Amino acid sequence: MEPTQSAFQRYLVPISIVAAGALIAGAVYFSGGSASGGSSQGGQASVNVKDVKIQADDPVLGDTKAPVTLAYWFDYQCPFCKAVDVGHEQIPIQPSLPTLVKDYVETGKLKIVFKDYAFLGPDSETAALYKHAVWELYPDKFYEWHEAMFHAQDEENGGFGNEESILKLVRGISGLDADALKAKVAEKREAYLKLIEEDRNEGTKFGIQGTPGIITGKTLIPGADSPETFKAAIDAQL
Repeated sequence: MEPTQSAFQRYLVPISIVAAGALIAGAVYFSGGSASGGSSQGGQASVNVKDVKIQADDPVLGDTKAPVTLAYWFDYQCPFCKAVDVGHEQIPIQPSLPTLVKDYVETGKLKIVFKDYAFLGPDSETAALYKHAVWELYPDKFYEWHEAMFHAQDEENGGFGNEESILKLVRGISGLDADALKAKVAEKREAYLKLIEEDRNEGTKFGIQGTPGIITGKTLIPGADSPETFKAAIDAQL
């Protein structure tokens, strides 16, 4: 079923680009404000996840010695990233991350590296700053916070993602200290901004032009694809 233009109007109009029929191929991503079909591109770029830099500043979910790595470039304002992470009411794709976590991360087969591709506005940058602060201060709570961020997502630059809204969300998560996180962001803002820029530049080097952009093995999956697509790419490495 192909969504009408109005289904995506509130996401695409603010950036003045509307791409009709984006979901025909099944995989979609945000690229410069447009929704683009992505499933036909998966695996065609010359990529290798072994070339992805994994540093202490990069949040990692799973056993660091897991045999398979999945690198995930995203923006906390991207609706298609939300579709991958927790599902989106206007994007008819089953969320993939819960399946990957249950079937592969929790069984020690996969680690997921979370990379910044913050490009949809100032709230994207603020959310990415807090991503690094949460990982630095509370690594065991990172994934819970990350999923909560996507559950709370509203329309692009609609308000959620600014500092006030993030701190309000943080106060609702047991074990996180909003004041400590705010202080850490203030202290390390410039260092975090450098990391955010490096992540985006790295993704661009691999051919990622929008979000979500995912690399595992030698496969680039540029879009919100089905769990089966991700599982096939992972299983091929096991």
